[in-house]
Amino acid sequence: MADKTDDVTKAPEASQGTDGRAPSRRSLLGWGGAGLALGAVAAGGTAAALRVGNDVQPAGADATAGAAVAFHGAHQAGIATAVQDRLHFAAFDVTTDDRDELIALLKEWTKAAARMTAGDAVGDGAVGGLAEAPPDDTGEALGLPPSRLTLTFGIGPSLFEKDGKDRFGIKDRRPAALIDLPQFPGDNLDKSRSGGDLCVQACADDPQVAVHAIRNLARIGFGKIAIRWSQLGFGKTSSTTPDAQTPRNMMGFKDGTRNIAGTDTAALDKHVWVGDGDEKGKAGWMAGGSYLVARRIRMHIETWDRTSLKEQEDIFGRNKGEGAPVGRKNERDEPHLKSMLPTAHVRLAHPDSNGGVRILRRGYSFTDGTDGLGRLDAGLFFLAYQRDVRHGFVPLQQKLSQNDALNEYIQHVGSAVFAVPPGVRKADDWWGRELFA
Repeated sequence: MADKTDDVTKAPEASQGTDGRAPSRRSLLGWGGAGLALGAVAAGGTAAALRVGNDVQPAGADATAGAAVAFHGAHQAGIATAVQDRLHFAAFDVTTDDRDELIALLKEWTKAAARMTAGDAVGDGAVGGLAEAPPDDTGEALGLPPSRLTLTFGIGPSLFEKDGKDRFGIKDRRPAALIDLPQFPGDNLDKSRSGGDLCVQACADDPQVAVHAIRNLARIGFGKIAIRWSQLGFGKTSSTTPDAQTPRNMMGFKDGTRNIAGTDTAALDKHVWVGDGDEKGKAGWMAGGSYLVARRIRMHIETWDRTSLKEQEDIFGRNKGEGAPVGRKNERDEPHLKSMLPTAHVRLAHPDSNGGVRILRRGYSFTDGTDGLGRLDAGLFFLAYQRDVRHGFVPLQQKLSQNDALNEYIQHVGSAVFAVPPGVRKADDWWGRELFA
């Protein structure tokens, strides 16, 4: 990627290997087999962006084209951060049974993530190092700015226990809020698009930057992890800057009008960030983190497109043009829920209908070609962060799955839940350290 000239506070990045010694370039070439320099990022000497504080920023503060979003902080970037336009989300299976290998991978991932979000190449880059060996960086982001890239890391239930086995000695550290999601009415889940031991959410304003990030993390993990499933997304369907223009989903309706703002620290503390006392005992490592639910929602586009405008608006409880609630003039007018149909989506999902429950949404539209009948495989890749899945997504989805008129036009076909640890606070910290400490 291009060198950066934006004003970002920086700190030197550690250049030692996991044993405290600086590994040689030649020794690194033997780590991954087939010449893959899996640990080469440890030898990088350029600085990584360092944030003091958390990832809450003023609306639009990181919206400058090509700017870098600081990687370090109390919370992971990519949650309350102003939502970027593009997504590459990947869920991984851990294929090694060695705890030390997994920890080493997480350290290497963290170093690589800090470099890529700052706009730097991985390791010695795409053209540096030995000509006889594969480059450390795949190179497709050469010359591109950071594009507000954020990388958000999560841990799935199956990393703690799988088939009754305590895989890495962390079974008793699984948070109580990291539940296995129940089967909801109408679910038609594809196992190959669900679950995962780990996840990384890459968001950026340039799709090539986001794809580059996931590609390089997968490459670094060769032999230790494998991509279980992934999803590309475009055209954010929710915003953490609700004072800005509200985006539209694939059904043509504005989405995220009442989403939690990235600047609303009180709402974030109440509904998104895990509190110090939320997880007792050995799961206290989640304080400052959050819980992510990812759902791939297929939209029956062709059926929706043949539905009358009035019916579409009744289903959502908003008009299609302005986005105003039924009986109101402006999009952000307070909705009068009783004026909507009992099955209207807005009425059922509104906090006033759910005891004040709120979640932070970061959804994206997707279009993955067509199916065997020529219908668009398109819809919403739903991403929701919350303080506790048991009191956030689960009760909301239980209500929506049973009563929402929108269910005639959508179907949940993929699902996963992850614990998203707190942020990496300093240059020598790493993803998941609190869990494995």
